[in-house]
Amino acid sequence: MSERSSEKPGIADYVVARRKRKECFLDVIDRLIDWKPLEKVLRNELKRVANAVGNPSYPPLLMFKILLLQRWYNLRDAAVEEALCDRLSFVRFVGLSLDHDEVADSTTVCRFRQSLVERNILKRLLDKLNHQLERRGLLVREGAIVDASVVSSARHPLKVLDVLPEDREEDAGDAPDVTISYSDDADAAWLRKGNRAYYGYKIHAATDSRDGFVLGGHATPANRSDTEEFVTVLDEVDVRAGESVYADKGYSSQLNRYVLAVRGLLDGIMHKAARNRELTLAEKAANRLVSSLRSKVERAFGTLKRGYGFFRARYLGLAKVELEFLLNAMAFNLKKAVLKADC
Repeated sequence: MSERSSEKPGIADYVVARRKRKECFLDVIDRLIDWKPLEKVLRNELKRVANAVGNPSYPPLLMFKILLLQRWYNLRDAAVEEALCDRLSFVRFVGLSLDHDEVADSTTVCRFRQSLVERNILKRLLDKLNHQLERRGLLVREGAIVDASVVSSARHPLKVLDVLPEDREEDAGDAPDVTISYSDDADAAWLRKGNRAYYGYKIHAATDSRDGFVLGGHATPANRSDTEEFVTVLDEVDVRAGESVYADKGYSSQLNRYVLAVRGLLDGIMHKAARNRELTLAEKAANRLVSSLRSKVERAFGTLKRGYGFFRARYLGLAKVELEFLLNAMAFNLKKAVLKADC
């Protein structure tokens, strides 16, 4: 296999290393994380070869770190290529040599991201990263908080649609039907929440109940019911017997509560009033407690949308939107781990 290597630093690397500098965020991450388990997965799954003109490939871990830089600094493919040419902290983080290595261009970054979509390995990478954070005592598993959030499609509407599915009955109120349109993003779907319509996807995820690290999740079209994805999320995040699982009343169903009981999990799903049956005082008190705990998963979604630009997808298609979520989740967890380690 032909691959670029930066194991032998040059004179420029030596000169830069001798300069006095303040440790930056990226240096702390490199000191905190052992990249070898992630690199092993990447190398086993991605067989890198020389390109058509004989140039050697870039190491998969280097390319993966470039994708993380894009998440933290909200950079497009062309922008991250430019940044790697003149930002020493970026060069040092990904492992390039100032003397010998050419910077990966935007096309190379795009192809690498597509190879990750095809191999579907990001969930394994997130699990390995979270396992390291657990061993370091930064991520403490006491329970999980399950929730979902809508992400708009990367495409704008093109055609008209009159009938929209309602996200949750209790959110509907007296909202009128809305005449809206849909786009050429075939995997996305329409959803109405109150008076507003969304075209895109829904992210079903879980965070830990103590600090709000993202444990895992997946993407579906926006019109997919939260309740139907509850068990899938539990399987993805490997909630352990004896832990608590919290969720809002949108997940309240006999099936979901039965699954929690069978798996030995503590039921933290909020109670939902039914016709001719009001909530008891005990159920209202339990709802208030769960509501206060659920703020952690809401803050995580809020950070992903505001800080990482994930209120709208960058790419088309369900698989790429899920890849974007998982990359954002890893970047979010790494940054959260650095902040917690500094405390």
